[in-house]
Amino acid sequence: MSDAGSVELVESFPDAPTYRRLRIETGLSPKSQEAAERGLANTLYGVSLLTAGEVIGMGRVVGDGGTVFVVVDIAVRRDHQGQGLGKRIMAALDAWLRANAPPSAYVMLVADGEARHLYAQFGFADTAPASISMAYVARGSGTDS
Repeated sequence: MSDAGSVELVESFPDAPTYRRLRIETGLSPKSQEAAERGLANTLYGVSLLTAGEVIGMGRVVGDGGTVFVVVDIAVRRDHQGQGLGKRIMAALDAWLRANAPPSAYVMLVADGEARHLYAQFGFADTAPASISMAYVARGSGTDS
């Protein structure tokens, strides 16, 4: 664990192998190399947290660049959690969204567990019962790893 002050936030998103590693290290679902490469190419804005040159956190915005923006892949390695680093990531993404999303844009995310309290600090609110999040995970025949 390092001091939060020694963690640098950079305006770039990790490459696919680093992204895949960090997802696993932070408890997010694993992604195939193909999925990571295709998805990361569609990042509108992303940030990484670095300490001693190693990526320990990330977050990004995806969407169509006009009507809808989605905050995704907010992750901080477990041994660096509890230091306000998730809030640093969200502050950077929020600042970019406020500067770049048109006034009528819909900005959304899916909050897992207690993370909803962090997101609420940035204006995100539960949309139920008016709308609910629905999803499925694509299952293909490929075994790309």
